[in-house]
Formats: sequence, C-alpha cells, structure tokens
Amino acid sequence: MVVFLKIRVFEGYKMVFLKKDSLLLTIISLFVLLAGCGSVKVVEEEDQYISAVKQIDIPDDVKIIGLGEATHGNIEFQELKRDVFEVLVKNEGVRVFVLEGDFGGGQRINQFILNGNGTAEEAVNTLDYSIYKTEQMIDLVQWMHDYNDSVSEDDKVYFYGNDMQRYDYSKKGVLDYYKVVNADEFKKHALHLKHISNDKMRELTTEQLNEIDETIEKIILDLQSNELTYVKQSSADAYAFALQNAKNMKQRTQLFLNEGDYTKLRDQYLADNLQWIAEFEAARGHDKIFVTGHNGHIEKTSASLAGYKSMGHYLDEVYGEEYFAIGTDFISSEFQAKKGDSGERKIYKLENHNDLVDAFSEVESNIFYVNFEKASTSDELMDIITSEQKMSNIGDDFRTWYKFSKVFYTIKMTPSEAYDGIIIVKEATAINVIE
Repeated sequence: MVVFLKIRVFEGYKMVFLKKDSLLLTIISLFVLLAGCGSVKVVEEEDQYISAVKQIDIPDDVKIIGLGEATHGNIEFQELKRDVFEVLVKNEGVRVFVLEGDFGGGQRINQFILNGNGTAEEAVNTLDYSIYKTEQMIDLVQWMHDYNDSVSEDDKVYFYGNDMQRYDYSKKGVLDYYKVVNADEFKKHALHLKHISNDKMRELTTEQLNEIDETIEKIILDLQSNELTYVKQSSADAYAFALQNAKNMKQRTQLFLNEGDYTKLRDQYLADNLQWIAEFEAARGHDKIFVTGHNGHIEKTSASLAGYKSMGHYLDEVYGEEYFAIGTDFISSEFQAKKGDSGERKIYKLENHNDLVDAFSEVESNIFYVNFEKASTSDELMDIITSEQKMSNIGDDFRTWYKFSKVFYTIKMTPSEAYDGIIIVKEATAINVIE
C-alpha cells in the first residue's frame, strides 16, 4: 500500500510518498518525539524589554508598518488589527489601513466607513473570505466608521485590500466606470465578462482563461490610451481605481493560468498592490500605511519552506528601514480552521514553544509587545532573536496530524531579521466564523 500525504507549507505544497501504514506510523511517532519540549529559559527583568500594545512606538522615518498574525483563527490576533491601528492613528498619524483581503471588496468597505453605505457586517462580507466573517472584523470596520463620523475630513481613515484572489467587485468597479466614460466599451466588455465570477472561475478552461486575459489586457490598454479623455468625464481618482481594478483582474487571471507559481506570484502581486496604495495615498498627503496579514506575508526573509519570496521581503527591498514589521506568536492556542480541503470548520488546540516565547512565559500580561531594539541590549535575548526559532505559522487550513511535527505549523526564521518586534499572546482563543 502507498500512502500519499499532501503537506501544506503555508500556501505551497510538497508531496510526500510513504510506503505502508507501519512506516507512516513510525514517522509520525518520530515526529512526536522530536517535537518534545526542551528546557525553558526565562529572561530576568523582562519588563524592561516589553510594553503594552498601546505603548508601541514606531521610528519617525517609517512609512509602512506591517502586522503579522500567527493564525487566522484566533480572536486575539483579529482584535490586534484594531488595537494596533488605533495606536498608530493616535500616535503615529497613520490614516490608511490595508488588509490581506480583496481589493475590490475593500473599496466597498471604504465606502461604508466614509459614507455609511449599508452595515459593517454587509461591508465585511464583500471580502468573500470566511476568516473575516467574525465579530472582531465587524467591530473593526464599525470602529472605523464611527471614528470617521467624529473627525474632520483631513483626519479620516481609509480602508484597502491588497489581495487579488476574487473577481466580482473589481469587475463591477471596471464596468461601472465604463458606464460613466464610454457606453460602447461598457456594452462590449460587459458581454465578454458576463460569465466571469468568483464562483465560476475554477470551471473555466485554459483557453477560456486566455480569452479573459486578452479581454482584460484590452481594457487596460483602452484605459491607458484614453486617460485624459476619461479623467475629464470622471475624475483622476475614479480613473486610477478603474485601472487598478482592471490590473487586479489581470493578476487573478494570471494566478489561474500559472498555478504552479501561485504562491510566488501572489506575494509579488500583494507587494505591487501595496506599493500602488502607498503611492496613491502619499499623493493625497497620507505618507504612512498600516498593513496586516499572515506572518508569512509580513516577515522580511522569505522563510517559508514553499520557497517563494514573501511580500515583506519585497517591501524590505523597496522601503528598507522605512518598512517596520511586527510579527506575532503564541504559547497556547485554541484556534478555528478548515479541516483540510473539506471546508468543514473545526476547533484545534496547540502549544508552541521556542526560546523567544519561552523567555517571556512568566510575564503576567496575556498580550504584550517585545521591542527587538530593547531586547538587543540583553546578551541573553540578543542570542535568542539572532538565532533561528520555530515561529507559529498557521493558515486557514489544518489537519489534526499536523500537530505531530512543528514543520507543519511553524516557520523556522531568525526573529531579528524577519521582524522589528513581536507581539506575544500567551493563551489565544478561537474565533467564531459567522456562516
């Protein structure tokens, strides 16, 4: 008998072929032994290296602040999006929030927080990602709406998604724009894109995908060729978003056409889209951006075993010290994730120990920030943050047997190279996805 294991490493796969059940059991047993806990070294006078989240201080020259999450399925990591953003709005002058979520859907959320169109729950649902259909995300979006209601136009906050894994709202954005600037082009493109949607894209053949790609390329070319005319009939901002929506549709089509390079292309596109947002908002006077996503996207060193370049790595190359990355990790986590490819959601429980989190295991607070600049003044902590650690890394897909080895739920990385600081959650609790 041959047992096939398809192992998900962040968002890439590697195939492992094992002969006979006994061999599988032997290997799993070995993983259990290797995953045993080592001795815990608690740092002395730990309070001088940590702070509450509300006291996070960002260097003045930073333009992009990234916040990673160790899992998509914990309440605490979802709440940190709001907690950290509030601090940055209050203390750092940040006015732009970017989520690892759909670009087109993100514009619907932006309309809600600026103009109150619909409800916060309806706005969150436009992202079409189940991991965001939670009370925590609804609270975040409602807070943005209420904040904007209380401040002047100059102080309002803006919401974006920088992901390209959905079609519907980017398509709607492009076609709605053509209704305003060119009725003939609207009719033509609406016909060609009639049967394209989030639900139907996976049913299309390669030939059909290539035809869609050609249509989108024609849209991009038409928009670029007629920029002056279209801007006069609309506005510079409306034109910019129409073109970026078209480019996001192009990116999504390319992901389907190049599934072997999916993770590689996706992080490149995430970085490209974030850079577009940063430049667009800088032109409007907002030179600081907050972006949040999975740890594997935010970290700077492309540490994933899947072998692709992370968004954070691209950002580090472009912005250097102007990119400030904050990772997260946990000691104990009860989290929700999909049970493999079944789509069924399940609660899992897991502990993760590495020298970094264990060094702060006796801190009283459940959630706290470790400043690596401060930590580097301790010889003991300096040794830890400059050596490889197995950091928690769990997406929205999990299987019970992943717990048998850290290779399935951690990324080995050097903390000080991957991040500028880290938020540790000692005990994390599971989200509840609203179906």
